[in-house]
Formats: sequence, structure tokens, C-alpha cells
Amino acid sequence: MRVLVNLLGKVTLSSMFFTTPAMINGSGEDAGGARFQNENMPYYSSTVIKKFVSYSPAVAQPAIAAERPDESGSGATSDAKMAETKRVINEAVFLYEDLSLEKDSLSEKAFEYAWRGYHNLLKKGLIRKQNVLSICDFSQSSRNKRMYVIDLRHKRLLYRTYVAHGQNSGGEFANSFSNTPDSYMSSLGFYVTERTYFGRNGLSLKISGVDSGYNDMAGKRNIVLHGSTYVCQKFIQKYGTIGTSLGCPALPLKMSKRIIRAVRGGSCLFIYHPTEKYLEGSPVING
Repeated sequence: MRVLVNLLGKVTLSSMFFTTPAMINGSGEDAGGARFQNENMPYYSSTVIKKFVSYSPAVAQPAIAAERPDESGSGATSDAKMAETKRVINEAVFLYEDLSLEKDSLSEKAFEYAWRGYHNLLKKGLIRKQNVLSICDFSQSSRNKRMYVIDLRHKRLLYRTYVAHGQNSGGEFANSFSNTPDSYMSSLGFYVTERTYFGRNGLSLKISGVDSGYNDMAGKRNIVLHGSTYVCQKFIQKYGTIGTSLGCPALPLKMSKRIIRAVRGGSCLFIYHPTEKYLEGSPVING
């Protein structure tokens, strides 16, 4: 990680929040058998950069250059995008450390992909509530508190709690995902939170899937944030793990109202799993 910092140069975190959109510049379905990276392998930010862009000091120019017309062909635009991608990943490295998210067991890889998608959605003007970023890290066991709600303005973790995956996505671990109605699987990708309503699960929150091909059927599938009695420590003690949903990221009933009120109204929610097909194909992550 420190090699990455030396390679790219430090960024100033105080300047990375709530600047103008110009300065901040997102198929198919994944089902059983999809390839995914081994989470036990060491992870380095520089590996991500090398995979998505070819580093060259000559292209380390301000990200704002991506907004300028390319008068000489595709080269200048490509170079600007490379520089921008490296800058965004570098921001994620610093913020991940600043928030001490490693001690809270959030995957560094999950956070960096979340930050890339957040950055792209913000640039497109799709995020109205910019100070909150929520991440469901489905690389973790459902016995873990694997949902994280982060206050970006004050750089602190607001909530960390349990979250359920779909019943056909797996048992203790989620490993299969779908965008298809009635699949009863979770859908990977980026969501924008919408309005609240009262349903059979009490206070619930509509979420819009904005990762085309991966979760854009969320509305038709009635995928929402809601509380449930099967998402709690007592359920784990009795059955060995929390329960599963029909595809919704269900939360502990005692915490659901607070979390829903904190994230509603246009914030970014990311459901992560190290499935390569999704990470390499996501329109939001890859802009």
C-alpha cells in the first residue's frame, strides 16, 4: 500500500468531498458457478491499478482534464481517464486507513470498489445524499456484522451490523447472485436509496438498482431495505447463522429504523462480492 502512495503521490482528503461534479467524476447476471477471486489471497491497491490502467508518470495529470474535448484523438482522453482512476483508488487507500476500516473487518477491496462506484455515480449526478456511503460486504460470513454505514463528511463509521442475503444465494456465505425476478437471490452492485414506506415489515426503504444488467430489476423484484426478526445474534445462537431473505438486504429489526433514516433520500448503497464477472463488467465501477 505504501508503494502505491509513493508511486502516485499523496492526495489531500479535505478536498475530495463535496466538490463540484466536474472535479469528482459509474450484462448479464451472475448465478452459481461464477468465477470470483480468492479473498484469502493478499490484496494490494497497486494490483487493481495495474489491472485496470497501465501506469505511466507522464499521464499523472489532474482528473479535470477528463472533461476537456479530445482534439487529437482518443489518446488524451484515455490518459486522463487513467490518471483519474489512479487518483480515485489512491483516495480510497487513504480514506480506508483514515477510517481504520481494517479493524472493523471491511475488505479493503470492497471499499475501493465502493469508492470507485460512488465517485462515478456522483459525477453523473445520481447521488443526492453525498455524505453517506453504505457497503454490504458479502465476501464475509453472514455470521459477521458485514453491513457498514459510513459518514463521509465526518469520516466515521455510523453503523456496523448484520445483513441478510437471498435464500438462493447461499447458506452462511453468499456465492450465487441474480437480477431475475423470483430468483430469491441477492443482486450485486450499486443502488441509490429512495423513499420510505410502511409495509408488512414495518418501515422499509425503496432502493433503485443502477448497475445495468446486474441489479436494475430491483424495483420489479421489490428489493428493499427492511428489518427482520431473523437477522440478529439470538437467531445465530439458535441456528448457527442469520436467516435468509427473498433477495432483500434485510437488517436487524432493532436497528433497521435508525439505519433506514440515516441512508434514505438518495445515498449510495453497494452490495459487494469478489465475483470477477461483476467487477470486470459493472457499468458503474468501470465508468
